[in-house]
Order: sequence, then C-alpha cells, then structure tokens
Amino acid sequence: MPHPDVPHEQAYVDEAYRCLEAMRERTARVAELSDSAAQAVDSAVVQAHLHHRLTTLDTDVPGLAFGRLDEDPVLAPGPEPESWYVGRRHVEDVHGDPVVVDWRADVSIPFYRATAVDPLGLQRRRRFMMTDRRIDDLFDEVFDDPDSVDAAHHGGIPDPLLAELERSRTGEMRDIVATIAAEQDQVIRAPLDSCLVVQGGPGTGKTAVGLHRAAFLLFEHRQKLDQEGVLVIGPNPLFLRYIAQVLPSLGETAVRQTTLDRLLAGTAYRMRAHDDDTVARLKGDARLAIVLAQAVSAVRRPVDEPLAATTGWGTVRLAPEVVEAAIKEVVARGVPHNVGRSALRTQLTRLVRQELGERRGEEFARSLDLEARLRTDKDWNRALDRLWPGLAAGALVRRVLTSRTALRAAAAGILDAGEQQALLRPTTKRIDDEPWTEADLPLLDEAQWLVAGPPPAYGHVVVDEAQDLSAMGLRALARRCPTRSMTVLGDLAQATAPAAQSSWEIVVGHLGSPGTARRVDLDLGYRVPAALMDYANRLLPVAAPDVVPTRSVRLDGRPPRLVAVDGQDGPGGTDALVAATTATVGELAAVWGTVGVVAPDAVRRGLAADLPATVVAPDEAKGLEFDAVVVVEPVAIGSSPDEARNLRLLYVVLTRAVQELVVLHTGTLPDALGTGIG
Repeated sequence: MPHPDVPHEQAYVDEAYRCLEAMRERTARVAELSDSAAQAVDSAVVQAHLHHRLTTLDTDVPGLAFGRLDEDPVLAPGPEPESWYVGRRHVEDVHGDPVVVDWRADVSIPFYRATAVDPLGLQRRRRFMMTDRRIDDLFDEVFDDPDSVDAAHHGGIPDPLLAELERSRTGEMRDIVATIAAEQDQVIRAPLDSCLVVQGGPGTGKTAVGLHRAAFLLFEHRQKLDQEGVLVIGPNPLFLRYIAQVLPSLGETAVRQTTLDRLLAGTAYRMRAHDDDTVARLKGDARLAIVLAQAVSAVRRPVDEPLAATTGWGTVRLAPEVVEAAIKEVVARGVPHNVGRSALRTQLTRLVRQELGERRGEEFARSLDLEARLRTDKDWNRALDRLWPGLAAGALVRRVLTSRTALRAAAAGILDAGEQQALLRPTTKRIDDEPWTEADLPLLDEAQWLVAGPPPAYGHVVVDEAQDLSAMGLRALARRCPTRSMTVLGDLAQATAPAAQSSWEIVVGHLGSPGTARRVDLDLGYRVPAALMDYANRLLPVAAPDVVPTRSVRLDGRPPRLVAVDGQDGPGGTDALVAATTATVGELAAVWGTVGVVAPDAVRRGLAADLPATVVAPDEAKGLEFDAVVVVEPVAIGSSPDEARNLRLLYVVLTRAVQELVVLHTGTLPDALGTGIG
C-alpha cells in the first residue's frame, strides 16, 4: 500500500506545476513586450536573457519535485521550522515565495548528505518515487528514529534509488538529481576553480556526476559561464547521443558537447587515413610538442648580411648584429610565430625610422609614412620572409611528417632514428589531399598554437573517458581552459587507446600541473549488479593491477550466462555465432527494453539490419549501458599485442549490462572468465 500522505504530496506537486506554468506565462509576456520594444541599446541582451529563461521554465519536466526536507524544530533558526520541497527547477508562487527549491541551491544539500549520524539540521527527509508527474509512493527517513531510516533502505540503498536502478533503460542517459549519493554530491559541488580528477569504475556514475557538475556550476556562476561557455568532451558520437538530453533535462542548453577530434578538426582538416597503434602512440607522445616547437624555430634563418631598406629618402642598411638583436628580443617575448613576425617587422621599421631621423632630423622621420613605403619594397619583404617566414599550422605539420630532412632537424636529440622513420609518410601533391589521421589533430592544434596563438577559451571543461586521451590531446584541452577549471573523468581500468594514460598524476602533468588539482575516487557502483561486476573484476589483476575494484551496491542480480556455441562452419564459427546472437537477442528483447550486442566485425556484418538491438564494436561500447548485453566471442575482443590492453577493452564490454549479461563463445574463454559462475 502506498504511504497515506501520497494524496497530500501529489496535490502539492500539482500546484507546483501550476506555479511553473504561471512563471512561464509571465516570462513569455515580458519577452513579447521586449521583442516589440524600442531599439534600446541593451534590448538584444535582455531578449536573449528572457528567451534563455523561457527554456529553463519548460513545464514538460517529469519529477518537478522529488523530495521534501523538514527542519528539526529544536534546531530551526526561526520561530517555526521550515519545510522545503527539492526539485529540478526553482518554482515560486505569485508572491515570489519558493514552492520548489532547485536541487543545486545550498538549502538542498541535506537532501543528499544528511545521515542518521549527522542529519544536518533535519528532522525528516522524504523521498518521492515518481512516474512522470505522478507520485507512486514515498519514503520517510525520520532522523531521530533509527528504525525509520533503516526501513527506507535496503542494504544501504534508499528505495527510490533502488527503484531507479531497476528501471528499464531507454537508450538515453537520464539525470540523477533525485538519487545523487553523498560522495557524488561532494564532487558535483566542488569549487569552480578546481581541476578535479575523478577516478571511477563502471557504474559509479562518474559521467552523470560530470554533467551534473556542469549544471551546478552554471547555476552558481551563471553570468561568468554564460559568457565564457562550458565545454563537454565525450569519447565518440554514439556516446554524445546517449548523454545528449541530460543537461537539457536540467534546464541547461548553452553547453557545447562534442568529441576531441571534432573540436580540433573543425572544418579545416579532413581525416582520410588511420594510424597503426605504434604511430598513434608516438604521435600522442608529449615529446612531439618539443619537435613541433623546434620545427617552428628552424624556419627562422640566421642573419648573414645587412638588411637594406629602400625608403625613397635614402637607402638604410641595418647591420647583421642589429637585426639579430631585434630577432632575439622578439623571440624572448615568447609570442606565437606569426605574431612575432609582425612584431619583428614593426621593430625593424622602427630602426629604419631611427636611422633616417639621425640623418635628416627626428621631426622629418616622424612625418614619414614609412610602413606604407616599405610594404612596396620587394627586396625588403623578400629579406624579411627569409629571416622570419610566415607559417600555417597544416603546412608545418605536413613538412614534419613528410620531409626526412625537416623531421631530422626538428627531432634531433628527441626522437631516435626508428621513431623518426615510423612518423614519416609519403607527401601529397596538394595539402588539401593530405591523409590526416585522428592522431594528427592534436599535432595540428599544437602547431596552430605555436603559429597563431591560443584557441578560444572556455570557463569550464568536462572531459569524460580522459584516460584514453594522449598527452598531446590533453595539452589541446588545457589550452582551451587557461584557468584549468576542469572536471576530468575516467577509469584507468578502461584505458584502451594506443596512447592512453597509466596514471592520473601523469594526466595532471600534461594539463600543466595546476595547483588546484585534486583527485576523488568513486568506488561504489550503482549500475552494474554485483554478480556481473565481480565477474568483470576477475580481469583486473592482469588488466589493471593498480586499480581498486568497484564494489556494487546492487547485491541482487543474475549471474552472467555463458553459452558455448558449436562453431561447425570452421574456426571462429561466424555463421553459428550470428545465428546464436540473433536468437539470444530475440529472447532478451522480449524481456528487456534495451539490448546491446558487442561483437567482432565478422559477426556484426552478418547480423540483420532490423535486429532489435544496438550493435556496436567493442571500442564503441565505452560509456554506454543497456538492460541486457550480448558479448560475442570475448577472446576476439581486442587485437593489440598488449594482453593487458585487450583485457581492459573486454572489461569495458562486460560492464555495459544493467540487468542481464550473456556471453557467447565458440572456443575457450580468457583464463579468468571460464569457471566458477553461479
């Protein structure tokens, strides 16, 4: 039977929706008046603010209020204890009094952090279990009654959280504002100036925590971050589609969500090729930053003769040592190459004007339009181009990767002969035809920074699956956040990219070792049932021996089902695996809302297009979740000569299921996975 207070609370929530609708109507009327107002200077700014506010007042939001806090009357600061309804939006009545307080407000903190040991001034916390706008049931934790607190939990998990974990997946990540755990809330509310590194195993909620942290920071620092922007980096487009609705569901739409390669490529570079693991690892090495810097320096030529300027008022010859001193002065400023080129031109023009002033008087020299005259002096310009030529990032990287001579000069003392040979590739007739690869993009970004200066910056950057970013990729992200206000999310046990990271200390170093950097570990898993998590954890002693295994709070759950398939069509048994996969998906789709299939290329190609499942390659599975998952031929997952890396990829694949995992195999299983299920 539902709690007897459900009708009362439902009436309150219904009234909250009416108040939200009234707020939206009032804002819409003001926006209409603003749109038709006179051409005020700040009219566009006001309209933009009002239209943004309208998007945050969307009334089609489920679970507008998902809980209630009642202050302890003994500790309440006022004459009467307050009650606060906590929800996804701030809602107020016509008098401006709060009806629902935003989950990000300070008053909401006890909803996530109060315990029987430290109730944070509460007498009671009430949690709603909801379907859309309807309260199905509610659970109370009365903090001066330990039995009440215990009754609202199972194995330490609040009932609403347990219900949410058991709910069927829809193929999109949902927000977790109603079920944020205390350790997650600490991360979400960390100060803006933190460079926060979050190590979290599968199902610990690190992705959701990162997105909710972005929403919290936008709430706390609205003006600053609306102006400077928030950037969210995900590992692949499939992942971005999966998380796409989380921030909009929280009323936040002004956030850029993209992948690192899309961010860096823009419209300038088209990826046409793929590097093998050895080359990709080398291109991701931080030493390439030094190589590119030396390649930039190498284009400047020594001064071996006087620099002549034909001015129309006499020829001025600047001595080599004078020109060399000017070059050294500009280099010492540490400005981007092309900025330095302009600065050198200005400096040398000043020296020419100074010489003319000594000859014909300072007043005469000041009156000359010397800059315009020298722009038409072909010899002068040719000499400057030789001393300090202009550069384009693409041309610079192309030269380093295709010219043995240029690479040898730039990489001297940094890369050995074998590494230099591995980097070289044939040149193309046109730079537009250059076969750029994903691993080239951070090099091009580094070169662009060296040549033209830093890219546009963001006020905060969230990067997920950061363990798979190369050193050069991390440097590219650091450039986009000079303050290092960052949320860096990942799991070293899921490091599978060729240039992946092995420690968070190294990651922080590649980000510039900011003084605000600190690490937080999330080791409680909420998504993957204990039986499945324990099964995947068997791989860690070889895959990631230094990582602490994730502990699942979901003690109930089905163990993985291992199904041996008779591969009669030969080694690998592709046809038999395709048939078995199809049959298994049909069985699971009849029970669960979402089914995922992770399989080798040959099996994926054989599956029907209308299969009721999402079919992904192993390296596309990261960050995704499904009610049920079919893993096909685990020994074929991963093709690296590095066994630990292959097992890390398998670890990722085995931890995508929320309810049921089926493993299909024709031959042997990896040693750690073949026995002891039950």
